[in-house]
Amino acid sequence: MTQDIDRREFLTRAALGAAAFGLGCASLQSAQRASEPGVMFVSLPPWAVARNVGWPEQARLAARVGYKGIDWPFGAVRQAGVDATRALLAELNIVPTIVNLPMRDPLGPDDDAFEAQLPKLEEDAAFCQAIGCSRFQFVLSPTTLNGQTKAERWAHVQSRLAAISPILAKHEMRMGLEFLGPLVFRMRPSRGGAPPDMTQPPPVPFVWTLRDTLELAEASGPSIGVTLDAWHWYHSRGTVGDIRAANPSRIVHVHVSDARPMPAEKVRDDMRWLPGEGAIDLVGFFRALKAIGYRGGIAPETIGPRIPADMPPEESARIALEATLKVMRKAGVA
Repeated sequence: MTQDIDRREFLTRAALGAAAFGLGCASLQSAQRASEPGVMFVSLPPWAVARNVGWPEQARLAARVGYKGIDWPFGAVRQAGVDATRALLAELNIVPTIVNLPMRDPLGPDDDAFEAQLPKLEEDAAFCQAIGCSRFQFVLSPTTLNGQTKAERWAHVQSRLAAISPILAKHEMRMGLEFLGPLVFRMRPSRGGAPPDMTQPPPVPFVWTLRDTLELAEASGPSIGVTLDAWHWYHSRGTVGDIRAANPSRIVHVHVSDARPMPAEKVRDDMRWLPGEGAIDLVGFFRALKAIGYRGGIAPETIGPRIPADMPPEESARIALEATLKVMRKAGVA
């Protein structure tokens, strides 16, 4: 694709490319069967378990180690283009599971800047559809911003998500909102281990539980859901019952890791253990997902001492995959 084609032509090409791809790439279709109803598969999140590996090598590493999908980087893949990416995925027989929403500050205060990005979002969603990906993800701030009340922040965020939802629906995509559960994200900030600045007002909590995130998603449109991270679920005091009560169409993606018991105020985000090593009821977690019919990726987001930064990427990817599959087999979902 050259840079001088117009937006309409790009969207037309992307749609035609997606159709041709669905008919012509049998090996990728085989991989995508992993995401059919009732099936969970492990997807490589490179930032967590294969650091310092760029595209397309991270996709090759994922396939080589045994992952069925990859949480892919938008910029590098977009630059590679539809044809090269489709060919690579077909060759490797893996799924392009999910990608971060490629919008700049979509929940920020500037309405004009947000609206100006919507045509580009449609192009980006068309690109994702053309390579066989149907899911975006986005991390929610667990507190309000700029002195807003929770109600004010809710109205603002809901309106933005409601504008995004129909664009995603047009290209058969969904977006998972990831909530951040640990108390540290709702505390006064501190630096270098110093005590928090008690002269500053405490942050105002916004959305930091599965229940609230599901409510926000349901209020925002059918294409909005949740990226359910077991670490954040556990530290928000989520329950298996919360998962079982969820509408399965709202669970877009899943992250998994484990935690050791410790006081809530001491938990930091880079303390994660490998699945099955800690206190999180991951068997109950996976069985609840199976019970509601979740289908899609399971990404081992084990950010912490068990996957040190200097560990060779292939070794860290293998360790994370083996630990995840062990728990999934114990739960009867792999």
